[in-house]
Amino acid sequence: MTDTAIDIKPQRSQWADVWDQFKTHPGAVLGMIFFVTICLLVLFGPLLWHFSPHDMMIRDRNQGPSWVHPLGTDQLGHDAFAQILAGGRVSLLVGVTAMGISIFLGTFIGVLAGYFKRLDGLLMRLTDLFLALPLLPLLLVIIMLFRDTLRMAFGPETGIFILIVFVIGITSWMQTARIVRGDVLALKEQEFVLAARSIGTPPHRMILRHVLPNVMSPIMVSATLGIANAIITESALSFLGLGFPSDFPTWGKLLQIATERMTLNPAQVMWPGLAISLTVLSVNYMGDGLRDALDPRIRGR
Repeated sequence: MTDTAIDIKPQRSQWADVWDQFKTHPGAVLGMIFFVTICLLVLFGPLLWHFSPHDMMIRDRNQGPSWVHPLGTDQLGHDAFAQILAGGRVSLLVGVTAMGISIFLGTFIGVLAGYFKRLDGLLMRLTDLFLALPLLPLLLVIIMLFRDTLRMAFGPETGIFILIVFVIGITSWMQTARIVRGDVLALKEQEFVLAARSIGTPPHRMILRHVLPNVMSPIMVSATLGIANAIITESALSFLGLGFPSDFPTWGKLLQIATERMTLNPAQVMWPGLAISLTVLSVNYMGDGLRDALDPRIRGR
């Protein structure tokens, strides 16, 4: 009797299946490539580019694109490409930090509301209250009330950064909380959760080991979309003149400054607008791809 060799294929991980499904979404792949490129440019571009965003070249002001200045210059002779790189660094940092605050609050409130029935009514009514508030006027009021205090405490740039990130984070967690709560309510009735509860698993361990790992997919999708929302909100606040100081470039601030001289140099409006639009579009496509890839009902088709 001869031994027969049996080929045993290595077990694929779940993330390999997620990546395979993600690759089938052309928009998500292109969005990821573009977003990674933008991140690399704003992180390392200012270190390699030969112009500083604060260099003023009066003789070269209001120039169009050229070999020396690929995106032209503004009314003070600042290199537009250098300012776009510096502004992107601030805008993306605001987006990622505000998204982190929003996801943390939304996940925390959603898990508590979904798992503990006695907290559900109170936390969901709080969520409804925040959803009913007019967010833009609320943002303007909070910034007007605390802007000067934080500027004096932390400096003009750091104070405004803390204020904008905090304000965006505490006003954009509601959708995440609702989504997480719905998933937790469904997970509570699953057999593995009931089995863990029957052997006396304490609530905090149940949440950390069994509930949170199974709601990571909607959290990751909300995180990608939260970056886009935070970038747009920061750009809107800067465009209204309530963001960072004028000598501290962000994409929204560059757009605001360029609109004042749009008839003289219309190209300067186009570059920050394109940067905001394409970045937000790429992040939204990534969110769509992640949503499809992390959905077990779609994955594997």
